Amino acid sequence: MTDYDVLRVFCGPRGGYGNELGVVRDGSRVPDRDDRQELAAKLGFSETVFVDDPERGVIDIFTPTLRLPFAGHPCVGVAWLLDVPELVTPGGTVGTRLDGEFTWIEARPEWAPPRTLRQYATAAEVDDLPVPPPGEWIYAWSWEDEAAGRIRARAFPGRDDGIEEDEATGAAALLLTARLGRALNITQGTGSQLLTAPQPGGWVEVGGRVVLER
Repeated sequence: MTDYDVLRVFCGPRGGYGNELGVVRDGSRVPDRDDRQELAAKLGFSETVFVDDPERGVIDIFTPTLRLPFAGHPCVGVAWLLDVPELVTPGGTVGTRLDGEFTWIEARPEWAPPRTLRQYATAAEVDDLPVPPPGEWIYAWSWEDEAAGRIRARAFPGRDDGIEEDEATGAAALLLTARLGRALNITQGTGSQLLTAPQPGGWVEVGGRVVLER
C-alpha cells in the first residue's frame, strides 16, 4: 500500500468533525490514472488527492469512482498541508492562503461539478432528511439565521459508491455562495464548519480548519 496522509478538513470550532481526506504526497509512486482510481476506491474517502508537484501545487483528485477536475475540501486540505500560494488542478489554478486557524482557497463556481442546491424551510427539516436514492448530487440547505448568513446543510453525492453523505463539501458551498451573493457560515453534516465569501470578478473564497488525522 502506498504511503498516504489522512486529514480532516472543515473541522468544527473545537477541532472535531470535518471530512476525511486521503493525500498521497508523492504522486509519482502512483503515476497511472487507473491505478490512482483503484487506490482511491480502496481507501474509500470521499476524495483522495495525488500530489504531482509539491512545490508548484499540482494535484490530481479522485472520488472512489471518478476523477474530479476540481473539489473544495481536497484543495483546502492540501493547501494547508503544502503551504503553497496556489494549487494547479485540471479545472483551474486555485489561490490559497493561511489565516490563523483557517485555510482558504479562491476558486470559480464554474469549476465545480454540477450540484442540485435544494432549499428547505427550516434547519430541522434538513436534519430529518433521509438519504435519497442514488442518481442526483443534492446539497440540502436552509437558513439558520439569514441576517447573520448562517446556514445548515447536508450533502448527498448520490454516486452509489459507498459515500451516502458527504460530511463537508467545499464545491457545493462555493456554488451556494455564488447563487446567494453573500458571505456564509455553514454548518454541514454532523458538525463541520465552512466559511465562504464572494470575491471580485466572480471568484469565491472557501475556508475552514484542517487537522492531520494520521
